[in-house]
Amino acid sequence: MAEIKDIKKFHIFSSSYIGSAVKRGEFAGKKEIAFIGRSNVGKSSLINSVSGSRKLAYVSREPGKTRTINYYAIQSRRDTGEGEERQEWYLVDLPGYGFAKTSQQNRDTWSGFIGDYISRSPTLVMVGLLVDLRHPGLPIDMKAYEWLRSEVSYLQIIGTKCDKLGKNEMIKNLKILEKLMPADASPLAYSSLSGTGKDDLLSRIEERICEI
Repeated sequence: MAEIKDIKKFHIFSSSYIGSAVKRGEFAGKKEIAFIGRSNVGKSSLINSVSGSRKLAYVSREPGKTRTINYYAIQSRRDTGEGEERQEWYLVDLPGYGFAKTSQQNRDTWSGFIGDYISRSPTLVMVGLLVDLRHPGLPIDMKAYEWLRSEVSYLQIIGTKCDKLGKNEMIKNLKILEKLMPADASPLAYSSLSGTGKDDLLSRIEERICEI
């Protein structure tokens, strides 16, 4: 685990892979935060970054390697002012979309079980849609956004790879995302390399895990 600078703030102190599934309900009973995005958008790197564990999710050089719903058991804690409060929940890694190096039958199967999970999981409290901040508004991302917006209770847009942009371009592209993809909170710029956006994302997760 990465060093935790402020133990009083909400933070993740334990994370572990517990298994994969191709249907909802195989791991039940805890709140879930799920991440989804186009293949090669940096989803596994973000999961490792936000959890503070470099090797939690496998980062492949070949896009589209996540082909099941992967569950990670998370333990977090925060200081409420009256003592320490701990939480147990699942971080869920959904298969990337838009990668063509597979059969149509496999793509249909994946979209089927992902759709069932998104639409019918009672403990799913937030979905983070990851988009490459260098390319806001790609048609494939817009299609995913339009579907998710109608299905999930809380949608957070996350612009990844922001370290590859200058400050002005990053701000400009965030404004484009906010206009094209209005969600339940303003979009976040995130860099798994520099840690930009990690505190903001953890704050959004804290709201969904602790406050509802």
